[in-house]
Amino acid sequence: MVRGDHEEGEEEMMVAATKPAWLEGLMSETFFSSCGIHGSRRKSEKNVFCLLCCLSVCPHCLLSHRSHPPLQVRRYVYHDVVRLSDLEKLIDCSYIQPYTNNGARVIFINQRPQSRVKVSSNVCFTCDRILQEPFHFCSLSCKVDYLVYQGDDLSSILYRIDESDFTFLSLRMDGHDQLGEISTMEDETDDIVVISDQTEQGNNSNKEKRKKKKESNYLPGMVLSVGSRRKGAPHRAPFS
Repeated sequence: MVRGDHEEGEEEMMVAATKPAWLEGLMSETFFSSCGIHGSRRKSEKNVFCLLCCLSVCPHCLLSHRSHPPLQVRRYVYHDVVRLSDLEKLIDCSYIQPYTNNGARVIFINQRPQSRVKVSSNVCFTCDRILQEPFHFCSLSCKVDYLVYQGDDLSSILYRIDESDFTFLSLRMDGHDQLGEISTMEDETDDIVVISDQTEQGNNSNKEKRKKKKESNYLPGMVLSVGSRRKGAPHRAPFS
C-alpha cells in the first residue's frame, strides 16, 4: 500500500513537471536554417514557430499554417530570441532577464555558451551566467529546467493559448523586422540587462540628417519625420 502511494506520488510529480508540446518544441527546434521545401527562394530561413504543429517554418510555409497560431522568432547576437510581449502571453516570464533589441524587449530561448567564468553575487540559477538584479534566469529554458529540477508544477506558470493573440496577419515579415538587425559581435555588454542599439541609431540619425540636407537643395521646406517604436510592457510580479 505504501509502495503504491509512493509510485502514485512520483507519477503526479512527473505529470506536473511535463512540458507542453509547444514549449518542448520551441526550446529544441532549430531556427534560421534554410527551409527544406523553399530553400531556393528568397527569405527562406525558418524564423516562425507554429504553436499548433510545434515546428519551425519559413515565411513561405505560412500559407500552409494560415489558421495556426504562429510565434515569430528573431535573432540577436547569433542566438534565438522571442519578444517579451509575445512570450508573456504563453508563459510567466518573471525573473527572466530581458534584453533590448531594436527598441523591443526580448528573451533568449536557450542558454548561451560562456567563454569564461566571472565572479558575481547574482548569477543564473541554472547556468551561472552573470545577471542584473533582480533576475534569476538568463533564458526561458533556464527557468523551465530549474522548475522541472525542483519538481515544481509547470502548469502554474503556463497560460492558455489565445489564438487571437497569434495570427497570420499579425506577423511583421518585412526584411528589416524579420532579421532583427542582428549584431555581428558579442562582447561584455552581453551581461547588461539592456543592450541598446544607440550607436546604430546615432549612425542612422546622421545619415538621415545628411539626407535631409541633400534633399533640401531640391525641395526647400520639406521636413521628414521618423516615428518612434512602442516600448514593451512592464514585467510581472516577482518570482519567489
